[in-house]
Amino acid sequence: MKKTFIILAAVLGFGLTACSQANNNQNTPNQGKENPEMKKTLIVYFSATGTTKAAAQRLAKEHNADLYEITPEQPYTAADLDWRDKTSRSTIEMKDKSSRPAIKGRCENIADYDTVWIGFPVWWYTAPTIVNTFIEAHDLSGKVLNVFATSGGSPVGPCAADLKKAYPQYTWGESRLMN
Repeated sequence: MKKTFIILAAVLGFGLTACSQANNNQNTPNQGKENPEMKKTLIVYFSATGTTKAAAQRLAKEHNADLYEITPEQPYTAADLDWRDKTSRSTIEMKDKSSRPAIKGRCENIADYDTVWIGFPVWWYTAPTIVNTFIEAHDLSGKVLNVFATSGGSPVGPCAADLKKAYPQYTWGESRLMN
């Protein structure tokens, strides 16, 4: 009887240990895409020169996230980006707060994500208006929106504040400067 009890206790103990290990393995970061209950993160970015794209790729790797590029219907040329030229495309767009440059496509699976990072280069101390085009074209309700930016000297805080003010219906999280 004593021997049977010891064997039963050992089997039960082994079984509980195995279940405990199986449950711990469900929380590994690489399984987020397989388990629908796990939170999914999307990195959305606009990059005119490639600098923000590189930052987005680093952030995606850090968060084991998917990437989505905001692509303008009409690509920006070097002349379009000349901030010293008062007639350049970027200057004209940024002076007109209602400007919404057209973008190619939509992120069709945006509903699959719980957290969305929105990244851009800082233009005229705020987000380029093409970022507003993206936000207004998608339902971001129920998601935590984080902001990241690249800049030659401007902080990201005022950019994030501008987006929060423009879109108060959304839940805004952290902001990060990634140079």
